[in-house]
Amino acid sequence: MPHAANILRLGIKELRSLVRDRMMLVLIVYAFTLGIYTAASAMPETLNKAPIAIVDEDQSPLSNRITGAFYPPHFTPPALIGLDEVDPALDAGRFTFALDLPPGLQRDLLAGRQPTVQLNIDATRMSQAFTGGGYIQQIVQGEVAEFMHGTRATAAPPADLALRARFNPTLAQSWFGSVMEIINNVTMLSIVLTGAALIREREHGTIEHLLVMPVTPFEIMASKVWAMGLVVLIACAFALAVVVEGILAVPIEGSIPLFLAGAALHLFATTSIGIFMGTIARSMPQFGLLLMLVLLPLQLLSGGATPRESMPEFVQMVMLVAPTTHFVQMAQAILYRGAGLDVVWPQFLAIAAIGAIFFVVALARFRRTIGAMA
Repeated sequence: MPHAANILRLGIKELRSLVRDRMMLVLIVYAFTLGIYTAASAMPETLNKAPIAIVDEDQSPLSNRITGAFYPPHFTPPALIGLDEVDPALDAGRFTFALDLPPGLQRDLLAGRQPTVQLNIDATRMSQAFTGGGYIQQIVQGEVAEFMHGTRATAAPPADLALRARFNPTLAQSWFGSVMEIINNVTMLSIVLTGAALIREREHGTIEHLLVMPVTPFEIMASKVWAMGLVVLIACAFALAVVVEGILAVPIEGSIPLFLAGAALHLFATTSIGIFMGTIARSMPQFGLLLMLVLLPLQLLSGGATPRESMPEFVQMVMLVAPTTHFVQMAQAILYRGAGLDVVWPQFLAIAAIGAIFFVVALARFRRTIGAMA
């Protein structure tokens, strides 16, 4: 009981210190509100206002039909330019696409010949170039087919492919972006808050006050773990309920309490990592540099940004010791696919085991650091 009381009081002290740290409060609020909303909605889900130029060398009813088929929101109104202006305009970055309708286009089609229409693409604009090329091809082919046959209908394929998009039927990018941003922010902030709390103690000289009090290193570390973990967990629950389900209207398929239970286990592991990093770094600038070396691999190689199956087998094996790998699998299974504990219990077990190992290692390092200061 005395140990529990000490851990509770020290944790409350950490919460009071956090309340006085305005920059950390701003970071927490931003990460779980505007940061999630921006990640979900800032990147267009489809082609949006792509600048296009058309070189109409045919000046025929067909070329006019093709020119008039490009309009917002997918494209900006086409700019009619000369053939000699294509390269300078692309070099200057004025257009992403430049469509050249050759002379005699309509005449050759009516005569049964196959004219070539050239499409120039600024491939440095990757997202627009990849999507827009297919859009333009469909538009041109559709206008030509309707001009030649009076209809856009095509011959029925020999086999019908029925598409069924599970878990995200509209293929909305916001569904994926918002949830993954929460997952990433849980990892980031738990490491930042605990590491910064320890460094703040050292910089302000309050760690020496703790050393003369009847508290153990375990109690000091445990208080930081539960206090900072609780802050992140509450912010995560708020973001899911208000930002994701409320503002972005993203449906959550699974149990939020089950996800929060898994997040609490994950926070146990990541806050321990933050304490360990805080014992290595001697100042906040050092901690920030160390954070980049640790956080980027944790987030990029955990399977959230790209499927783990597409990574080299060596990377897949190494990342099994990272709690983020199992947390991403667990979170996606619960929030996207509505999985229950009978499905995600291996991830729960793995996170708990990894968290226990990290806690023991961080506690040993913290004890050595405290002993060196005593």
